[in-house]
Amino acid sequence: MPYYEAKEHAPGQLHEIFVDPYSAFDNTTTERLLHLMVAMEALIGRPLAEGQLCLRIIHGWENGGCDPEALWHSDHNVGSLDDMRSVELRFLPALDRQAPWPGEAGELLARPLEDAIRDAEAEGLTLDEGTRQTPSRWPAFRHGLRLYTLFKVYHRLTYGEDDPYRACRLHSPLGEQEVHEFHLEEGEFAVMTPVHGASGDHLLILHPSQLAPVLSLLEGSQTADR
Repeated sequence: MPYYEAKEHAPGQLHEIFVDPYSAFDNTTTERLLHLMVAMEALIGRPLAEGQLCLRIIHGWENGGCDPEALWHSDHNVGSLDDMRSVELRFLPALDRQAPWPGEAGELLARPLEDAIRDAEAEGLTLDEGTRQTPSRWPAFRHGLRLYTLFKVYHRLTYGEDDPYRACRLHSPLGEQEVHEFHLEEGEFAVMTPVHGASGDHLLILHPSQLAPVLSLLEGSQTADR
C-alpha cells in the first residue's frame, strides 16, 4: 500500500506555531485557551476572511452505527460568521427533530469506496465481503488507506475522542491535505487544509450539534485577535 495515501500524526502547519501541538491544547497546559485561539485563527479565521472556507456538516451515524451509506453531509461556502450563523439556523429544525436532515447520503465514503473496489477488482484483486465491509481492511486496496483515514476522522467527530488534538496528512483527489482534529470541552471539529503554502479551500468539518459551540469559539478568537 503506497504510504503517501495517508500518514497519521504527520507534522503540519501547527508544528510551525507550537513546539508540540499534541500538548498545546491539553487541559493541564497553561494558556491552552490562548493556544486554541491562535490555532483557530490560523486554520479557520484567516481562510474565512479570505473567502476560502467551506463548512461541512456531517450526520447520520448514531447509536454506534457507522455504515458508509448512512453518512450524510452538507457543504456550505461561508465568508463570515454571519454566514455560519445562517447555516446553524438551517439545521435547528433538524436538531429539534422537527425536520429531516439536509444533505446527501453516501457521497463522502460509500461512493468513493465503491469506485476503489471496482478499480481494485479491474486490476485483478479479489476482495472478500469482510474486506469490503470492514474499514480497517480497506488499506488492502488502492485508495483504501485514504478512505479508512477519513472514516476514522468522521467516526471520531461523531462519537468523540479522548485525545484533544490529532493530525494526519492524506493524498486526496484535490492534492495533499492536512487534517487537524480538535476534541475539546469547548467543541469538537476538524479542519482539512491544503499543505502549508499550497492554495485551495479549507474545510471545517463538524457534527451539527457542534455548530453552536464552534461558533462561540470563533467569536472568541476574533475578539481576542482585535
